[in-house]
Order: sequence, then structure tokens, then C-alpha cells
Amino acid sequence: MANHDLAKIKSDYERDGYVSGIELLNQSEANTHRERLERAETDFGNMHYKSKIHTLLTSPLELATMPAMLDIVEQMIGPDILLYNVTYIIKEANSPSHVSWHQDLTYWGLSHDDQVSAWLALSPATAESGCMRMIPGSHTDGVYDHETGEDETNVLLQSQTIRGIDESKSVMCPLKPGEASFHHGWTLHASMPNNSNDRRIGLNIQYLAAHVRQTKHDLDTAMLVRGKDDYNNFGIDLPAERDLDPVAIARQAELERMHVETAGTA
Repeated sequence: MANHDLAKIKSDYERDGYVSGIELLNQSEANTHRERLERAETDFGNMHYKSKIHTLLTSPLELATMPAMLDIVEQMIGPDILLYNVTYIIKEANSPSHVSWHQDLTYWGLSHDDQVSAWLALSPATAESGCMRMIPGSHTDGVYDHETGEDETNVLLQSQTIRGIDESKSVMCPLKPGEASFHHGWTLHASMPNNSNDRRIGLNIQYLAAHVRQTKHDLDTAMLVRGKDDYNNFGIDLPAERDLDPVAIARQAELERMHVETAGTA
């Protein structure tokens, strides 16, 4: 794994609202984590967009809590870090699935924007397979108006879309397996369909500073992964101790129901 220039990562992130191409795993390690996911899928079914998957599977928990990952997150939101959500985002080969232009924080109901999303590639994320596109500096523009809809090919829960984006300002963020990008919750981003012959598999990990709270209700959950939590604004997510434990399966289903309900209300 490459040594990371944390000061440069921090300055680039603060300037652009994202950083990309950060190596966290080598090719062999990334392949192993992909294999662990796909073994679980043979028993559970497709894992695409399942919320709180780190409470159900050990691989995403391990990846979300890697010291090198948390070292980078600490540069962005400080030393007291909550793991809020982990989910696989999978575009099947030759699939029309896409992600429209949006800002992550629009519907989440969080009190502050001390939040960062990591996107770790477990298969090649290329222009052909529909890698993410970012608009540098857009995290400082404020909140954009979003329209909701019912586009079945849109990965987002409400097909939320920002119209009129000047796409000439966008930057492609291709990732090799084992590389990650990190983006701010107000950074404009999107991705195109997967026109390749392989699945595009990414692990999306959402981190919060400990002082952030949920404003829509008091039932939300998170997991302290670094530092301390002097606020106790969230219930506590239980980490997966083994894959697909029956009790964890039932618990994750309820957590996902609540997450979808929270993100789907204004």
C-alpha cells in the first residue's frame, strides 16, 4: 500500500470537495474482499444498496475500519469518528443503472455537514463501467434544488436529480481495485451506466463527526470507530462478528427499513 501524504489529501479535499485515486488495498487484497462479497451473495442474494451491511458481513466492517482509511477520514472531520452507514453499490455488467447529479446530504436529516463518504473500488471503476464524476469546488456552492422521481435505472432511493448542471466542469474519477475516493456531502457527483462486461463493485462508507445528530427522529444508529463520543446522539450499531448471522440478518433488515424511511422523508 502506498504511503499517504495526509497534509496534501486534506488540502486537496478542502479545495475540491473530494480526493480520488487513493490506494488502500493491493489488487490481491481487493480481489479477496470481492470474493468474500460474492460468496455471501450466493447465500443471501444480491447485496446492492443494502444499508448497514457492516452489521451483517465482516468484510465491509474490516474495510471501513482500516487504520489507513480512518487516518484519511480524520483529516476531513476530526479525530472522533462515527461510522454511519456502509453499503455496496453494484452496477451489473452492461447495465443501464446510473446515478444522477446530486448532493448526498440533501435528504439525510443531519444537523451538521461534518461528514465524508469513502468509495472503495473492488472491481475496476472506469469511464466504460460508470465511474463517478465530480464537480470540483461544488461543496462550497450551498444546497442545490433537487427533483425527485421514479426512474428505475437510477440507483438513488428517490431518483433525486439536480437539473442544469454544466457537465463540462465535471472530472472523471476512475479507480483501480483497491483505490478509493472521498467526497464531501455537498459535492456534486454522478455516474453513468456500466457498459463493460464486468460488475462495477464499490463499497460506499459514510462517516460522521461525533457531534453530528439526526434531526428527523431519535432512532438513528451509528458506530464509534475512532476517538470518543461525548454526545451519544445515536443508538449503537452492532458490528458483524460473523457473516450472515440469523440475528444480524433480522436486525439489518430493520435498520435498512429505518434508513430508507429516513432518507425518503423531507
